Amino acid sequence: MNDKYKTLKSECKFKGEVIELNVDLIEMPHGEIAEREYVRHKGAVAVVAVTSERKIVLVNQYRHPTSNFLLEIPAGKLDEGEDLSDCAVRELEEETGYLCGSLTKLATLYTTPGYSDELLHLYLAQDLRQGKIKREEGEEMHLEVLEVSLDEVLQMITQEKIKDGKTICGICLAQTLSYI
Repeated sequence: MNDKYKTLKSECKFKGEVIELNVDLIEMPHGEIAEREYVRHKGAVAVVAVTSERKIVLVNQYRHPTSNFLLEIPAGKLDEGEDLSDCAVRELEEETGYLCGSLTKLATLYTTPGYSDELLHLYLAQDLRQGKIKREEGEEMHLEVLEVSLDEVLQMITQEKIKDGKTICGICLAQTLSYI
């Protein structure tokens, strides 16, 4: 923790199922008082799933804040007290129907530290086998599963057909570490 920035007051303005919005008054190192708005989030996982044919599994789903469908790697929020790898396995199966024989932790990152404390845990899933899609309520009609080669995915990124940060980060990291 940082002892140079002192929180004088913290107020929760909104608490929902996924996020909570807080406004804090903080004392800066030079004594100035500042107000900071930020989102608290329970955390999430995202999975770069690679088939035996070396195809990357993506989902195309509607994301209301963007008013658009986005191509993404499977991902989802952590349930209270849930183990990270269990969450990764659950989200992979829920969204794609795949089970994995091998799960490797790639990284942990803050998604948007300018206004959120959300930590995202990136995993690589390999040795995939078909399970059963178990989508959450509301996802049934809004998710399409695709399998795309690395060259195609990289082209989609450079052509801005993939704009999701966790997806770009996960794929590039898996490629850099020679997993795909």
